[in-house]
Amino acid sequence: MLRSFLPISAGLLLFATLTSAVQNVKVQGANFVNNVTSDRFQIIGVAYQPGGSDAFSATSDTDPLSNGTSCLRDAALMQQLGINTIRVYNVDPTLNHDVCASIFNAVGIYMFIDVNSPLPLQSLDPGNLVTSYSSTYLNHIFSVVEAFGPYPNTLAFISANEVMDTVATGQTSPPYIRAVTRDLKNYISKHLNRSIPVGYSAADVSQILTDSWTYLSCDINGQSGDPSRSDFFGLNSYSWCGPTSLTANYDASGYNTIISTFANTSIPIFFSEYGCNNVEPRVFDEVPVIYGNMTSVMSGGLVYEYYEEDNNYGLVWLYDNGTAELRSDYNALQKQYNTLDVKALESMDTSATSIQSPKCSSSLISSSGFNTSFTLPAVPSGGQTLIDNGIPNPNQGKLVSVTTTTVADTVYDANGNVIKNLAIKPLADDESNTPNGSDTSGQSSSTTAATPSATKKSAAGRKEVGARGLVGLLAVYFFMSSLF
Repeated sequence: MLRSFLPISAGLLLFATLTSAVQNVKVQGANFVNNVTSDRFQIIGVAYQPGGSDAFSATSDTDPLSNGTSCLRDAALMQQLGINTIRVYNVDPTLNHDVCASIFNAVGIYMFIDVNSPLPLQSLDPGNLVTSYSSTYLNHIFSVVEAFGPYPNTLAFISANEVMDTVATGQTSPPYIRAVTRDLKNYISKHLNRSIPVGYSAADVSQILTDSWTYLSCDINGQSGDPSRSDFFGLNSYSWCGPTSLTANYDASGYNTIISTFANTSIPIFFSEYGCNNVEPRVFDEVPVIYGNMTSVMSGGLVYEYYEEDNNYGLVWLYDNGTAELRSDYNALQKQYNTLDVKALESMDTSATSIQSPKCSSSLISSSGFNTSFTLPAVPSGGQTLIDNGIPNPNQGKLVSVTTTTVADTVYDANGNVIKNLAIKPLADDESNTPNGSDTSGQSSSTTAATPSATKKSAAGRKEVGARGLVGLLAVYFFMSSLF
């Protein structure tokens, strides 16, 4: 049964279909490109998963993009932060996402949508690939495509996240990741009216990172348009850890190695997560580097993460009574974004758009334990019927008009003062959001407000985040080990 959850504040009114506020983004060689202007698109974004995976359950009637009131508040703060993209990990394709998608669309913010969820039979299980890759699983991920494909600001679908997170999973998982990518792209080509990129988000595991990218980005049999080939490669990396750490520069963080590793990439590379918190408060001094000389290879990145959880990566606190408060990390990131030259970032590197992907071959794989077979699993029983005919009774999203822009919720700055006149600012039909010099800390009232709530919302976060601090420490360890 289709569940609809559309909480709307008194100031948020919805009417007929809304004209697009963003242009579609496509993959052209190693770049993301605006489909109309042909400008290069650099991802300036954040991970957006209110409550983490613990807030997403089979009995819940909500997900991060189903509450219009919350999305209006967050879109206003994100617009002033200067981002143009969010990544959303867990979505329920049976819910109505029209309000949230339309709000983010109106302010020029694109969406990366992960098609998997932590619920049973809704993701690839590295320990049980044969069983988890089923028609039931395909029905779920195709439902996500149907729900989010119609929104023009759906930039891409992420087919899997950190499925290859050990040397052992680098042996077993690669063919299944390519199979899921193939199935998604074949479904999109048959049932959507535009092509939407599909790609992978990788764990920063040095022993298999190069092979993961190589395996997923080559063309089987040298065939142009191979649907199993990833359209992009995201990297979850926490190796740059702040101004007082050993890894707070281009070489020590390993960013130089990232550039040399991916120098000849034929698909876009970006940080699908970044923002080490081993040193706090975070100052995000890696931002000028990511959007500086790294743009010769990288297409930007997504800071982990928007809402504060127990793992302590958030930019914003969310309180039990529905109010929110900025953390100092928000102000620090906004300050870094305001130094970026967006026009320069949009300038095309024409050589990067013409790089051809290599033909898949076992000779491309460098590590002895990584999979070298490019024979992919067949579509599971019943899956091809779904691809050919479409899933039954799909819940297809559509844009709706957002006519009131003022945020009803109370939001506090990092000093506990009320932020005045918080609102979204709808953009023209051909614009995406950019850093604009906003200083949100300067918009607060002069008097300190009452304490918003006795307790803040708490969540354990999605299943990978508990290792974030460990990832940073391991990055330092491997780098120091390489020196001896």
